[in-house]
Amino acid sequence: MPAKDRDFSAVAASMGRYVDQEILPGVSWAVLRGREVVDQQCVGWADREAGTALRPDHIFRAFSNTKLIVTCAVMLLMEQGRIELDDKVETFLPQLANRKVLKAGATSLADVEPANGPITIRQLLTHTAGLSYGLFDPESVLFKAYNAAMVLNPLTPLTDLIDQLARLPLSYQPGTSWEYSVATDVLGRVVEVVSGTPLDAFLKAQIFDPLGMVDTGFFVPEAELGRLVANYRGADPLDPMKPGLFRIDDKPWPQAYRRPFPRLSGGGGLVSTLPDMLALVRALLPGPDMLLKPETLALMMTNQLAAGQTIRFAMLGPIAGKGFGLGGAVTFAPAPFDPPNSTGEFQWGGLAGTHWWICPGADTAGVLMTQRDLGFWNPFFFEFKKLAYAAAGAG
Repeated sequence: MPAKDRDFSAVAASMGRYVDQEILPGVSWAVLRGREVVDQQCVGWADREAGTALRPDHIFRAFSNTKLIVTCAVMLLMEQGRIELDDKVETFLPQLANRKVLKAGATSLADVEPANGPITIRQLLTHTAGLSYGLFDPESVLFKAYNAAMVLNPLTPLTDLIDQLARLPLSYQPGTSWEYSVATDVLGRVVEVVSGTPLDAFLKAQIFDPLGMVDTGFFVPEAELGRLVANYRGADPLDPMKPGLFRIDDKPWPQAYRRPFPRLSGGGGLVSTLPDMLALVRALLPGPDMLLKPETLALMMTNQLAAGQTIRFAMLGPIAGKGFGLGGAVTFAPAPFDPPNSTGEFQWGGLAGTHWWICPGADTAGVLMTQRDLGFWNPFFFEFKKLAYAAAGAG
């Protein structure tokens, strides 16, 4: 079906309702069939208070969209023969050797046992290394320990992150479970050690410049701050459909993304635009000038979790039908809220509502961008995906 014959009006109307109901400030997206862009739109506001309409060139806090980019950096090093998926991380970061693991039901950091084996690069890519985040489970021993150690401190470089993790136990035996974690930040430091180059310089030389990603980086240059969208939270974190949006521009810390900070967070530190993320996603689809080899991409999009395992979040529990590849979730059994033809979809996103997906079986891919805290796997996202797949002829 030619792009001109596809009707995305239902998508725009749906997203417009979320804006009108003050659930989203604004949202922009691009949908591909093959490598062809079959729809690209913006609705709503970059800054509600100033009345600034959202444009394609507006800059978003990418948050965990950053993880796809750092994963690609690791895979480039693998293709260059400089790293292997099953290498021990201690080969590059000796501080992370000889790990201790919290025993089941541990009530203190002292209740540990030796790790059964080393952490591997593959486990870091799949969030199965036993690391945590200090964000999602406030009742846990590690949540308190990560926050006490200021593991996510933006005022320290990646070397400090590794030193702090070296002093803390793992959440579980490496390779035996899945927990969203600082693993991709650790991989950012691995990229630096293996390449001998700071993470920001490596990403610019190997990914951003070749793909023309001119607005992606670890902060917004002062001259471009007018293009940074406002950041918002909803009225009730436990009810994502409750109307009301409130400015939180200084989250997750004052001046975040507005100036350089020592921490180059591979897990969530980048800013980007819809065109830049679209350029990245297109470079991961079959065609000329691919960023990675087809066999590398196929491996990334293959579920790496053991049979019976799914991803899970402390607040949400197990997510049915979702495994994890190298750098993103993999749908092995679509749930009722998924597009029916999304088996094999590879996807992830950021906490404030940035998202990307690639579904080889449905021959569709896309990027979705908003800036609303707790916008990842929010109801708007599921509604968008179903409508977009159907309009693209992939649903």
